[in-house]
Amino acid sequence: MIEPIKEYLLALQHQICQSLIEIDGKTVFQEDEWQRAEGGGGRSRLLTQGAVFEQAGINFSHVYGQQLPASATAQRPELAGCSFEAIGVSLVIHPQNPYVPTSHANVRFFRAQKPGHAPVWWFGGGFDLTPYYGFEEDVVHWHRTAKAACDPFGKEIYARFKRQCDDYFFLKHRQEPRGVGGLFFDDLNEWGFESSFAFMRSVGDHYLLAYLPIVEKRRHMSYGQREREFQLYRRGRYVEFNLLYDRGTLFGLQSGGRTESILMSLPPLVSWRYNWQPEENTPESRLYKLFLQVKEWV
Repeated sequence: MIEPIKEYLLALQHQICQSLIEIDGKTVFQEDEWQRAEGGGGRSRLLTQGAVFEQAGINFSHVYGQQLPASATAQRPELAGCSFEAIGVSLVIHPQNPYVPTSHANVRFFRAQKPGHAPVWWFGGGFDLTPYYGFEEDVVHWHRTAKAACDPFGKEIYARFKRQCDDYFFLKHRQEPRGVGGLFFDDLNEWGFESSFAFMRSVGDHYLLAYLPIVEKRRHMSYGQREREFQLYRRGRYVEFNLLYDRGTLFGLQSGGRTESILMSLPPLVSWRYNWQPEENTPESRLYKLFLQVKEWV
C-alpha cells in the first residue's frame, strides 16, 4: 500500500514547490530532512520573504509508532492502543498581498493495527481558502475546481465533502468560519483502496488548479497600511484555529513529530485587537457579511 502513495506524495510536494518558485520569482525553498526517534521522518520545505509569498510551507512526512495519539482516536475510539503508520503532504501558504488569500491543503493515508487483528486503513485530506478581501469570482472558481475534483467519483461527493469542510474549519469560540471552505474528507475507505487512493490524488492534483489562478489575478493589486493591518488581524483567526482545533497540528505534536515542521503552518506576522469590529459599509465588513458565511458557491 505505502510505496505508490509515497511516490505520489513526494512528487506532489516537488510539483507544488516548483510551481510556487516559478510564480514567486524571488526566492527558493529551504529544505530540511528529519528523522523521528519513534520511527519515520520527513522532508520539510519552507519559502520565506518571497516577492509573492511571505511564507509557504510544504511538508512531507512518513511516521510510524506503537500507539496512535489521542487526536487520531478521538473520532475512532476503537483504535486506541493500535500501532500506526501515517504518510502525507500538508501545506499552508501565506501571501504578501492582502488581496491574495491564504490557502491550505493536505492529503494523507493512515494504517492502524491491533495485535492479532487485520490492519485498518483510510485516506483523508482536502483544501480550503481563507481570503482577507472577498471576490466572488475567486470563490466560485475555487469551489468549481473542488467540484471538478469530486465529480468523477459521484455527483453527490462534492456536496458531502464541502459540508464536512464547512463544519470542520469553524471557530466555535467565535461562531465564525475560518474562510470560504473547500473540501474536507477523513476515514475514507468505503470505496476500496484503488478508488480511495484515486480520489486522494484527484484532490491533490486539483489544488494548484484551484489556487494559482487566484494568485495570478490578485498578486499585483495595490494595497496600503490599512489592508496590511487587516490581513495581520485576520491571520490571528488562522492561528487560533490551528492551535485550538486542527487535528493535524495535534497529531504531529502528540506523536512526537518535528515541532518546527508542524508549526511552520503559522503565519510569520500576526496581530490581535481587543474587541475590534469593522466599520459598516467597508471592504472589511463585506468579508464578514458576504464571505464568512456558509453558503453554496456553485
